[in-house]
Amino acid sequence: MLSKIIKIATEAGGKILQLYNSNIEIRNKSDNSPITEADLIANEFITREISQISDYPIVSEETYDFNKPRQYHRVFWLIDPLDGTKDFIAHNDQFTINIALIEENYPVLGVVQVPASGDVYYASKNNGAFKNQIRIFNNRNSPDIIGADSCFHSTEETQKFFRQHNISNVKKYGSSIKFCKIAEGEVDVYPRFNGTKEWDTAAGHIILKEAGGEIIDLVTNEEMIYNKSLIKNNFFVAKRKGLKI
Repeated sequence: MLSKIIKIATEAGGKILQLYNSNIEIRNKSDNSPITEADLIANEFITREISQISDYPIVSEETYDFNKPRQYHRVFWLIDPLDGTKDFIAHNDQFTINIALIEENYPVLGVVQVPASGDVYYASKNNGAFKNQIRIFNNRNSPDIIGADSCFHSTEETQKFFRQHNISNVKKYGSSIKFCKIAEGEVDVYPRFNGTKEWDTAAGHIILKEAGGEIIDLVTNEEMIYNKSLIKNNFFVAKRKGLKI
């Protein structure tokens, strides 16, 4: 199943790249976040291809109805067909495709494909995390902590977090790339103090977890969970495991 999802994500990335340098229409959704033709084309392709290999329900950012009560699924696919639409529009190469399989409230499989570079990160439960078929793991133990921040969604609370923990080396990334950078040992910690949804984090979550990291929900102080009554995430901190912060 994992190899099939990698193939789907990679092909979807190719479709997004075909539109990357074109003059495409940009519209705003009801929450004022942008949406483009690339989001819709990737969504249609991914949902169609997954439905051909799996009977599990699919929850996608582009088809989720916020006006209806959320259905509970024991196992389901959770996808963001174009994570980082603002990055796509800005042409900074920092956008991804996120596909995760959720089982009993936790991701058990995840693929993050980076169309601009062609890189693909992936993991499945108890089988390790990989980048382009090479196993990755964060075994950094340097006292010089490297932080990750969002290109477009940083907040004053985020900056305060970095100051409180004496983190002066902060790298900016878009989309779920931030989780992947922790997973491969290039970054130590990523605090998030504004709105994300489950599809923004699930694929990166399992990749990070299998690479020796963790995502801590700052409300529960436990590992982040999925399939909640509300699809919005609480604020969180993603980090390499063992980092005292």
